[in-house]
Amino acid sequence: MMASPWFWWGVALALFALEALLPGTFMLWLGFAAVGTALVEMLVPMSYPAQWMLFALLSLVSVWIGWRYKQRHPQGASTQPLLNRRGEQLVGEVHPLESAIVDGRGRLKIGDAFWVALGPDLPAGARVRIVGVEGASLRVEPA
Repeated sequence: MMASPWFWWGVALALFALEALLPGTFMLWLGFAAVGTALVEMLVPMSYPAQWMLFALLSLVSVWIGWRYKQRHPQGASTQPLLNRRGEQLVGEVHPLESAIVDGRGRLKIGDAFWVALGPDLPAGARVRIVGVEGASLRVEPA
């Protein structure tokens, strides 16, 4: 009994669809193995058990290639490491206080957003330099 190459194309399509629905990239590599099995089956017809053994072998190879690729291209290596860290992007900037810092807390308006300012007591309108971030608050000092 032999499976048609169309069976393997269907398996590949199903695995690629699962990859789109599930997080991670594991199904992608199995889909590539199914594509490889379909291509080999088109060129060299094989028995059903031989096709499954080829799929298993190609799965191991493709998963290994994917693992090596992930090692060489880690996801943490971004060209914009502060992209989703708005507060950290503001460190070093100078802005006027929207409201006075009293008892260590005041308010800054940067663009269309308001931020809690933490620092020494200062009057409204005083220019402050952002020196750090504490949660959703900005640590400031007089500029």
